[in-house]
Order: sequence, then structure tokens, then C-alpha cells
Amino acid sequence: MSSEEEHASPEDSNVLREERIEKLAELREKGLEPYPHSYDRTHELTKVIEQHEGEIEEGEEAEEVVRVAGRIIGFRDMGKACFFDLKDGTGELQGYTNIDLLGEEDYGVLKDLDVGDFLGLEGVVFVTHRGELSIKVRDFTLLSKSLHPLPEKWHGLQDVEKRYRQRYLDLISNEATREIFVARSKLISSFRNTLDEKGFLEVETPLMQPAAGGATAEPFVTYHNALDQELYLRIAPELYLKRLVIGGMEKVYELGKNFRNEGVSTKHNPEFTTIEIYQAYADYEDAMDLTEELIIQGTREAIGTEEPEIEGRVLEISSPWDRVSMVSAVEEATGMSNLKERSTSDLIEFAREKNLELPEKESELTWGEMVEFFFEEYVEEDLFQPTFVTDFPTDVSPLAKTKRDGDKDLTERFEVFVGGIEVGNAFTELNDPLEQRERFRNKLEGEGEKKDEEFLKALEYGMPPTAGIGIGLDRLLMAITGADSIREVILFPALRRKE
Repeated sequence: MSSEEEHASPEDSNVLREERIEKLAELREKGLEPYPHSYDRTHELTKVIEQHEGEIEEGEEAEEVVRVAGRIIGFRDMGKACFFDLKDGTGELQGYTNIDLLGEEDYGVLKDLDVGDFLGLEGVVFVTHRGELSIKVRDFTLLSKSLHPLPEKWHGLQDVEKRYRQRYLDLISNEATREIFVARSKLISSFRNTLDEKGFLEVETPLMQPAAGGATAEPFVTYHNALDQELYLRIAPELYLKRLVIGGMEKVYELGKNFRNEGVSTKHNPEFTTIEIYQAYADYEDAMDLTEELIIQGTREAIGTEEPEIEGRVLEISSPWDRVSMVSAVEEATGMSNLKERSTSDLIEFAREKNLELPEKESELTWGEMVEFFFEEYVEEDLFQPTFVTDFPTDVSPLAKTKRDGDKDLTERFEVFVGGIEVGNAFTELNDPLEQRERFRNKLEGEGEKKDEEFLKALEYGMPPTAGIGIGLDRLLMAITGADSIREVILFPALRRKE
């Protein structure tokens, strides 16, 4: 049984592939089918371990016959006997057999199989003289012949680009990768379960939309042949979900994909997963409480702890979380006082004095955009422990209600940061239709095609006081697992096409 490594050259890989194809032909000549339709297994490997570990003494074997299946990931030839490692979706277990147990012909077939092949095994569980729980194999079935060598077992798949392009090899070779995606599945299930228990309804809204609304981002454009019109892949489901609240669905959420046609970075993939939640008769204080509960419960269920260690620091997910206003956070970080009383030109001059690179269209920058700019420059990355940053400027929050204390420059909006990453955005929703129309007019002047007239019309029928929450699940998973790139937490991230 061969054990080729991932480091073989393309020429060597082609030779190895041809050798395996020849083995395939030989198996068929012997009347064996290398790709059967199914296999009747009785146990997953972890179940075998759970049922028998500590129950059998060294050198003893169980009475029950088990049938297991998985991929061969290691082989040790001892002449007339052999040990091999089998891996299924739940774990790994050692198999043992010899020429007397299988017979000379079948034993010869087994020894000629390759690392990477899928195998079904039938036998009894026993403990070797070294104290290792194993299966004594009395019969086997080849379930799938692998035509390529696997990455070398002990070092895993190291090539980062190959890990992303051939995620299946990454999952086979790197247990840490598999653990991240198991955690991802558990995180999503936890969010759903918590919301369902609270009476929220999961809904679906269009991925293709006639207006790219609900957030400020560059959309992907597509064309609907039957309707003979351009559509946009959604950048956010927000405006549709609010229409459902207007229609009387008071507690709704949607978990799914958004698409933003912008640069790829360690924190942004053009196709990403979010959950958006809307609750009638609630405000952003209620939204903070719900967000905190969802993330604490989700983290506990996803990774088994509320205090993961990230690069030597303990991330304390358990409540209560810090709450700080954006204005006060910027004042403390920059040393500027009385930020509310400073003009936009004052803030621009401060940025120049600090040699900061301002955003494009400097002459069009607003006071709120400059405050947000300083926040991103001075504050954001230092928010390691879970923190709600509240009360965003109105001119960067076109869908949020202004503060109820009468301050028209600030809104009841927050972003939540975990591990230095912004993972969520929420606000008390603006439900005054005339003010919303005016906000759109001011924010989107010159971009009238993006203004969703259907949403504005719906809003004029009346929307109750409502809190809305959006949480980026990819970024949240990055934060609680310590992943240094969003590509580590997306099974198939966007990559440049390989020529």
C-alpha cells in the first residue's frame, strides 16, 4: 500500500494517477467493483470508541460484529499482518488484519490498496497488546478507489491557496479546518434555535432585486431575460424584511447570503452570510440585549466555551458587555474634546495634522463621516472584548431613528465588535416615511436609481416602532475562533480564476 506525499511534482502526480488507474483495471479483472452503490455500516467510528473504550481488557475482543466505513489515511505493513488507520466523518480508528483472517487472495488485494481509498470493514473490536482500541478485520469491501495521493498525513496540507481551491483536501488533512466548519454549523443552528424559541419566524426574501437597497455598497448586476430587465444581487435584505413588519409579521429573521461587488480582503468576501432580525415594538436597547444573548449562546454551542483564547488573550464572551458611544470613544482615542461642537473643516484639519489619508471627495465629507473615519482609524481594532459602540452620526445612518433626547445629529444605532472585528449593526428603525424619503434624497443624490420607491410606498402605510439587527456570521466565526482571514471560515471563498 503506497503513501505518496502532496509534494510530488505534476509529472510525478500524473505517473501516480496512471498507476492507480492500472490498479483499478486489475481489480475489475478480478471481478471486484471498486465503486459499489452503498454499504450497510452498523456504527460510526466514534460510536465504536464510545461503546468499547475502557470496556475491554488488553488482548481481549468484544463479541459483537461491527461494520464500519471510511477513508484509509495510514498503513503499516508487517508482512503477513498489517495495521491501517480508517477515518470517517466522526473520527479515526485503527484496523488490524492478517493473512489468516482474510485468506491469501483477499489479503493480497487489501495490501495493494492505497492511502485515500474508501473501505468498508467487518470485524470485532479488540484491544492490542499496546493498549490500542482496534477492529480485527475479517472481511472488507472497497467502496471507492482514489486516483490521487493525499497530502502527507503528519504535516497536513500547507499550501494556503491549495487549501482554499481544494477545500476537500484541506478537510481531509487538517483537523483544525474541519473543527471550524463544524463550529460554523453549530453557530448557525444556535441562532436559529434561539430565535425560533422566542417566536421569530424565519422567512426568505429575493436574492435578485430591482433596487440595490438596504445598505451602501457596490452591487452585482445581472439580467432577467423573461422580465427583460436588469436586477441586482441583494446587498442586504433589510427593506424587504421591513415590509413584512409593515404587513403584520412582527418578529422575523432571514439567514442567508448577501453580495457586495467590492474588494476582497481578510475581512471581506464578496459573497457572505448574515442573519437579519426585525422585532416590532422594540428599540436598539432591546436589540443589544438580543444580540448579546445570541452571540453568547452561539459561541458556547459552537466552540464549547464562552472564554476562547485568541492569540494568548482570553476573549470574554460572557455578559455583561461594554457599551460606549462613538463620539466619546473618538474623543478619548484622539484627545479631541467637545467633538459635537467641532466643524467638519476642524476635523479635516486635525486629520491632516496627523498625516492621515482622508477618503476620496474630501470636499464632500460630512461631520458624521469624519467622526466615523476617526473611529475606524483610532478605535476599531482595539475593541477586543465584546463591545457595543452606540449613537452613530445621523449622516452615516440613513435608516436609523435619531436620538429620542432630541439630538438630531446622532441616531439610535450601534455596531458590535468582538475580537477587534465589527460583527453586527443594528438600530431603532426610522419609521417616519417623510423623513425617510428626505434622508434618501440627501444621501443618494445623483444615485436616484438606488432609491427603493416600493419600500417608501410601503412605509407610508405605517410601520410600528421596530428594532433591526444584522450580524455577519463569517466575521463572528472569525472572532471566536481566532481565524486571521475570512477565507478560513468560508468553505469555498472567492478566488481569482486560475489560468
